[in-house]
Amino acid sequence: MESEVDPGDSLYRTLAGAVVPRPIAWVSSQSLDGVDNLAPFSFFNVVGVRPPVVMFAPVDAADGLKDTPTNVRDTEEFVVNVVTMDLVEAMNETSATLPPGESEFDHAGLARAESTTISPPRVADAKVAFECTLYDFVDVGASSMVLGEVRFVHVADEVTTDGELDVEKLDAVGRLSGSYYATTRERFSLERPP
Repeated sequence: MESEVDPGDSLYRTLAGAVVPRPIAWVSSQSLDGVDNLAPFSFFNVVGVRPPVVMFAPVDAADGLKDTPTNVRDTEEFVVNVVTMDLVEAMNETSATLPPGESEFDHAGLARAESTTISPPRVADAKVAFECTLYDFVDVGASSMVLGEVRFVHVADEVTTDGELDVEKLDAVGRLSGSYYATTRERFSLERPP
């Protein structure tokens, strides 16, 4: 299969199927009315380290922005919760389309934990959570790129060794395509060349 790309075409299936596995930003936000929102986004990554900036890129709904980017644009705050194997079913529940006044935390039966520096809560059982303030909000065609500066980090002791995050202990889940996901259980190491 080979084809020239028309900028107006959607390559969602090809991009989402080839750029794998993708980490999942399980983003909690809060509306101006105080409704807690929680939704997963697999277009997510680290952008910079000084300052520490992460990004997620929600695809717009047919009628405009989804709840999460609307909340972030309005309040300039959000939390990125890292999805681990023990939370994957609850994460999937929060991908349901709910009315704006209904919280995905309640829909999925998830406990909230207070954030330290911002208003939106974090997922209480998340092993890692990044409290963020809006760094930039960029329209990218039928998507939005939301960049957040990390202001506070929560890391559960059970996924640390000597006070540092231990990738061997964090059973993170990534998105493949369609209904497929991947874990980070199979790991190997390569030394970088000089």
